[in-house]
Amino acid sequence: MTPADIPAVNRLLKRAFAQTRAPVIDLLAAQTHDPFRVLVGAILSARTQDATTAAACDRLFSHIRTPGDLRALPRAELESLIYPVGFYRDKARHLGALPDALDARFGGAIPDTVEALCELPGVGRKTANLVVALGFGKPAICVDVHVHRISNRLGLVATRTPFDTEMALRSLLPVRIWRTWNSYLVAFGQTRCRPVVPRCGGCPLLPFCPVGATHPGTGR
Repeated sequence: MTPADIPAVNRLLKRAFAQTRAPVIDLLAAQTHDPFRVLVGAILSARTQDATTAAACDRLFSHIRTPGDLRALPRAELESLIYPVGFYRDKARHLGALPDALDARFGGAIPDTVEALCELPGVGRKTANLVVALGFGKPAICVDVHVHRISNRLGLVATRTPFDTEMALRSLLPVRIWRTWNSYLVAFGQTRCRPVVPRCGGCPLLPFCPVGATHPGTGR
């Protein structure tokens, strides 16, 4: 894949995305249009399967609506509500500290920039970009394991870390598709372009993929 192929690949990814279930944070954003809920959901989703994250969000949001509501929850109850998301004790600690951090640094509001969001407990660039893109509808490129893996498999980038991938994609992708690149590749990575056994046979991106072109079962 070359930069000139980006529009064609994006169209194919969009078509594939329409035939799959959207990632949990995309669904949460579409249902709530609430940056706070997107932020909390994104924190919970790290290293956690979508079904587990969705169930945890449902339980937690039945008890809270605002950052202040988090402050009122005892730590043990918060842990119980979000269990069994990955690293649930650490995430409960971060969520418990979130209201005070928002009050101290941002007047209680959810900030809308990557740099500001990264000042909050438990928030790294991946989560921050996701909140900017899905919570606020602003251009941002969230790079998780799927985006990093598939962007490299396609040969669009040659990077070692998600941060390097984010910086490379910022210079390559048209701004108009920044927000959806993560959503499309997460869904594609969960259903077809898997880490260990990718389903290369019949893949719509096969003409653009140097890895798939030599993978057993592609018929090429």
